[in-house]
Amino acid sequence: MTTFFGDLVEPERARPHDARPPEPERPHVVVVVLGQIGILLLTLLFCWSAHAATTDAGSERIRDLATVAGVRVNQLIGYGVVVGLDGSGDATNQVQFTGQSVQSLLSQFGVTLPPGVTPQMKNVAAVMVTAALPAFAQPGQQIDITVSSLGNARSLRGGTLLLTPLRGADSQIYAMAQGNLVVGGAGASSGGSKVAINHLLAGRVPGGATVERAVPNPTLEADTIHLELNQTDFSTARLVAEAVNRRFGADAAQPLDGRVVEVRLPPGSRVQFLADIENLEVALAAPPAKVIINARTGSVVINQSVRLGAVAVAHGNLSVVVSSTPVVSQPAPMSAGQTVVADKSDIQIKQGAGTLFNVPASADLTEIVKSLNALGASAQDLIGILQAIKAAGALKADLEIL
Repeated sequence: MTTFFGDLVEPERARPHDARPPEPERPHVVVVVLGQIGILLLTLLFCWSAHAATTDAGSERIRDLATVAGVRVNQLIGYGVVVGLDGSGDATNQVQFTGQSVQSLLSQFGVTLPPGVTPQMKNVAAVMVTAALPAFAQPGQQIDITVSSLGNARSLRGGTLLLTPLRGADSQIYAMAQGNLVVGGAGASSGGSKVAINHLLAGRVPGGATVERAVPNPTLEADTIHLELNQTDFSTARLVAEAVNRRFGADAAQPLDGRVVEVRLPPGSRVQFLADIENLEVALAAPPAKVIINARTGSVVINQSVRLGAVAVAHGNLSVVVSSTPVVSQPAPMSAGQTVVADKSDIQIKQGAGTLFNVPASADLTEIVKSLNALGASAQDLIGILQAIKAAGALKADLEIL
């Protein structure tokens, strides 16, 4: 016996215009036995539903979710001298170490000043030089540096950084820096007035340092590597391990905790292997629901996983106005009294209407924003309202205050 779906659906009956529409039918489940073809269709349906549930949250590459342990930058720092300033350098009679630095620099070229003589200069400034040494950087490569004033210089614009060694945390020299500064600002002063655009006491030298020593990195020589997630999340760690195992085998990766995933390195080209891992797509689950509040700036950030339950909110404004009016008390003519000036204060308290708003339950970020905007509250008031909604149990999210 063959049954068509059209026979199971009753056609819509005509109803008069003044009749009320019928109540919507409640969803029900229909079980139909269709044999092997039906089982195949149901299997495809469930697979599609599971795929849609995982892809709705989006997917990202592993290189955007994690970094390889040991592949990191190393911070470098050095002390140097900037010359060629147009009278805007350190006042050497106040900043003694600038004069000492110049004396030490000149002594390397055979110039010796008399004992007790400190050079008085206006075109020199003592600076600190910082740089980030990338992973696997080799001698001869150039990196950018940042130069910042250390004394009381007014501007570093137009200056030149002299040869400065850059050291790492182990006090070893890894790069040498030198070059002309690029300062994104300008300033002028005259007659006690001063105007400045942007910051004049820090600048950069693109490619101003040359790497002299490589940092040993045995990451590619080990049998395994560790992928360190940018954020601790057990679900993401499991999904990353599953993505690697689908591509390279069941035992290629395993999560160690909520932040580290261990991956076995093959005996072949490990660079190609890591490149393939970085480009793997991971279907992420929905992020944890969070509401971030910055109480200092009044900023409120809500992510897409936040859910809002039905709640009623009453919000009213209370303002206190204090005004003071001077009152002069004048004595009578030909009397010995004195004129007295007093203040007459007037205090007024105004309270806005505390209207009770009904905020409906919502699982969509757009609807949540509309509901909160309907309250007409300022950013600072909204912070207090969100805290109260959270205390009432209607805000399904973690409230984090910065």
